Amino acid sequence: MSRALPKYNKRRVAIIGGAAAVALSGAVIAGSALAGETSENNNGQAGTLASPGTISCPAVDGSLPAIPASAQDEVTRNLALLDTQIAEANKRLVDTVGQGGANFVQNAILGPLEDKRVATLNRIETAIGRTAAKPEGLEALAPCELNADGAADTGDEADGEAGGEAGAEPTETATEEPGGADDGGAGDAGDAGAVGTVNCPAVEGSLPAIPASAQDEVTRNLALLDTQIAEANQRLIDTVGQGGANFVQNAILGPLEDKRVATLNRIETAIGRTAAKPEGLEALAPCELNQ
Repeated sequence: MSRALPKYNKRRVAIIGGAAAVALSGAVIAGSALAGETSENNNGQAGTLASPGTISCPAVDGSLPAIPASAQDEVTRNLALLDTQIAEANKRLVDTVGQGGANFVQNAILGPLEDKRVATLNRIETAIGRTAAKPEGLEALAPCELNADGAADTGDEADGEAGGEAGAEPTETATEEPGGADDGGAGDAGDAGAVGTVNCPAVEGSLPAIPASAQDEVTRNLALLDTQIAEANQRLIDTVGQGGANFVQNAILGPLEDKRVATLNRIETAIGRTAAKPEGLEALAPCELNQ
């Protein structure tokens, strides 16, 4: 019995050792496979993060006149806001990579960024203009472009809204959207019922007496507000089913609010050239979705 015991022990050790070797081999194989998969995923992710490119916008600080002390804090805040807007747009580039069609970056990122910059630049002009000569034409610095590997929609299709400013006639052309704005009438009506419509506060009743010299410009901008709502409603139809839970807010209602801020600022400026400038019309900019 004492002789059998060593054999038994040897056999048991051999079995346990073999099982351990198999388990170890399996762990090595699985680990190698996992490492390869992780490496591929990391490489793929790195490629994805690099591929959207980055957004480049014109510098604003160097284009400003002397800033009155009374306006310095407000101008500084708005200059910082311009940087924040670019950072947010760059993050959105990464978060939405692969989404949408050929014009997604222009329509959902660069276009809304331009509208935000127009509104912020208008605030800078207004802040300086309260106690010094108001700078004009800063809106020309609003459009940004995408720096990517040669494949970018860089703003050739951007809204006319940001381009013509500073007392010039505001014009806005419908931005090309995925699916097109002229697709079918009856079908669109059915879709509109399903996705809801945009509801914005009325503006005309909140205006003071409009000087005759500003009447045409104010009328054009009031019409532009209606155009913006119509385009947002069309975009609701064209993009139904796209994006996540916050798509409508981020890609439609938010950009619409920025456009309205810029347009309302123009109305204030037009009236303020020859009469008391109305303040606070921007409170009428936010819109909501009726479903």
